[in-house]
Amino acid sequence: MGVYVVTGSASGMGRAVAEQLRAAGHTVIGVDIGEAEVVADLSTPQGRKGAVEKVLEAAEGRLDGAVLAAGLGPAPGPERPRLIAEVNYFGVVDLLMGWRAALEAAGNARVVVFSSNSTTTTPAVPGRTVKAFLRGDVDKAVRSVRLFGKVAPAIIYAASKIAVSRWVRRTAVQPEWAGAGIRLNALAPGAIMTPLLEKQLSTPSEAKAIRSFPVPVGGFGDAGQLAAWAVFMLSDAADFLCGSVVFVDGGSDAYFRADDWPRSVPIRGLPSYLLRFRRSGK
Repeated sequence: MGVYVVTGSASGMGRAVAEQLRAAGHTVIGVDIGEAEVVADLSTPQGRKGAVEKVLEAAEGRLDGAVLAAGLGPAPGPERPRLIAEVNYFGVVDLLMGWRAALEAAGNARVVVFSSNSTTTTPAVPGRTVKAFLRGDVDKAVRSVRLFGKVAPAIIYAASKIAVSRWVRRTAVQPEWAGAGIRLNALAPGAIMTPLLEKQLSTPSEAKAIRSFPVPVGGFGDAGQLAAWAVFMLSDAADFLCGSVVFVDGGSDAYFRADDWPRSVPIRGLPSYLLRFRRSGK
């Protein structure tokens, strides 16, 4: 049995993951803004630092895995873009960097980061916003979406998930992660029936947009089903899974972007590809 940390453990998919891990006999250290083993506000640097320290103390410096499920949706409000930015991106990256040594100590740890199919289904997400996240500049990320007005929360939500997915793919293959026995992957859900979605469906204007969104298999996903995917990605069966972003969204990503991926290496990218190929053999 292992020791796992789950952020967003008090509700939705995070709660479902924590319940399934506990049912299997594992020890779970939940992190949330309330009703968790570690109570922390991930929207502030101090809150994230406290979460790192308290989890390391509870785990005694060794973690068999982590599930980063805490996140904020694109609700309206002038302060929402910054909160989304802080929690959805920095609430993943800062925590995982702080827990890396504890994950390495386990010898064969696995990490699942919750992304979103908004990464490939939200149009007009500015590249500068994603770059600002990857450079660690939250202020620039927030400023870059102001011109979107009322839809700024939706744009920065998608940008935060694109950025965290790219961070996962870039980081997963590094010697300090893959080379240290840590398998880092992302799970990209579509519309899942959680308290957040239920709240959105209770608002007529939001409900109309949500129900009209193409989901080829129909309906909404179940939090327990997504939790089962996360638990699988923590298992020995996923030992060869590294740097992947797995879409579980009822087919929406494929509906919109069927021909976008996978793609062959373009001729213009060949020099960079060959350079990385040679470096890997050293």
